[in-house]
Order: sequence, then C-alpha cells, then structure tokens
Amino acid sequence: MIHAGMKIDLQKLPFALKPFLLSLFLSLSFSAFLFFQTPPHSLHKPALLPPDLRIRPGFSSYDAYINRQLNKTLNPKLRKIWTTRDWDRKVRVFSEFFDNLKLRGFLSNDSKALCVGARVGQEVAALKRVGVNDSIGIDLVPYPPLVIKGDFHHQSFDDRSFDLEFSNVFDHALYPWKFVGEIERTLKPGGICVLHVSLSRRADKYSANDLYSVDPLKELFKVSELVEVRRIDGFGLDTEVVFRKKMNK
Repeated sequence: MIHAGMKIDLQKLPFALKPFLLSLFLSLSFSAFLFFQTPPHSLHKPALLPPDLRIRPGFSSYDAYINRQLNKTLNPKLRKIWTTRDWDRKVRVFSEFFDNLKLRGFLSNDSKALCVGARVGQEVAALKRVGVNDSIGIDLVPYPPLVIKGDFHHQSFDDRSFDLEFSNVFDHALYPWKFVGEIERTLKPGGICVLHVSLSRRADKYSANDLYSVDPLKELFKVSELVEVRRIDGFGLDTEVVFRKKMNK
C-alpha cells in the first residue's frame, strides 16, 4: 500500500508497474484540468430551484450552451437587422423606458449604468440619448464602443460598480442564480436592477430557461428588495421587475 507522503522512486519500481502509475498520473491530471475548466458558477447551483423557474434541457456542456448563444448573436442576417432596420425603433422605445425610469426616481443622468446582454447596444445608445452618458453594455460578442465582450454569468467588473443594471435576456441565462448573483455583486448599495421578462408566453429557441411568475426572481435576489412590478410591451416581453440592492450589502 502506498501511504500519503511516501516518496516513490520510479527507478526502483518493477518495469510492469511504471505504465500503470504513468496512466494514473495522467488520469488525475486530466481530471484536475476538467475541474478547473468547469465554470465556477455551475458549482453553486441551489439545492432546489423555485418551481416557477425551469432550466431547459439539452445542453451537454457550458461550451455547448455558449455556442448556441453565439449562433444567434453572430447570425449575419440578425446583426444586420439589429444595426439597420431595427435600430431607430428599438433605441426610441428603450429611450421611453429609461425616461420613465428617471421619472420614477430609479435613474438619473449621474447614474453609472450597465446593460447586461446588450448585443449591438441599442439599450446603451438609448441611455446616452436620455443623458446617462456613463453607460456600457456587455455581451458575448463586443460591438464597440457601446458593448464590450463579457459573460453575464461571470461579469468582469469590480464589486459595487454600477448604480443601475438593465437586462432583457434573463431567459438566456443557463444559470439564473449566477446571473442574478453577478448583478447583485456589481451593483452599488441602493443600486437598481431592472429586468424585462416574459411570463405569459415562452421565449425563443435560444432561451435557456422559462419563467412562469415573479416569485423565482424574489428568491434569487438575495440582497435586494422587490420595488415594483408592472406590465409592459417590450419586444415580446411583458413584465418589468425592479429590485433595489439593500444599503448594507
């Protein structure tokens, strides 16, 4: 028996045993490699997901999930539509949404804002149009200068970076608990998170989860309070949910 701490002199081992030990070493090394390649967010799955939130099956790995999202984000026809035909209309509608947030006291010109899953940055352009100039978006594919490359499951920003975070892609989160956790981590105390979600109908084939009520969001936001829920007409999304991060968090 080989005990922990014992040194093994390969020169003194029987020749037949050397390939076995080499194979064992390589196997353990590969296992360690896979462990550290596993996205850290997948290790923090809640013991039990809220019943009104369901993760869609069919993703064999995190890379498979990312590739599925990229199939949409990099689709040349969609990107052309987003940056041409859809651009003015969506920037105008998002501007109305953000103006309304300003009227309700959730947003100001001095806010530092992040748009999570911003694709080509229509939301960011709208924020700048209404006077919130310190704003940026993140997405798997950058679209300078409005959108930088980023994974919303693991934001690259420091803790307490933003006064407001907006997203209309909650349904694209494979790990909704991590999606929300990263928003709460990077929000300043008292900061606002605004989500546009769909409760009345299922989202498109690129979605990774289905949400059936606001209750799961209230469970996922651990250090924030629900401020407001209202009906909207937001490009297929029907509900706006506003959370405020607690001041002592």
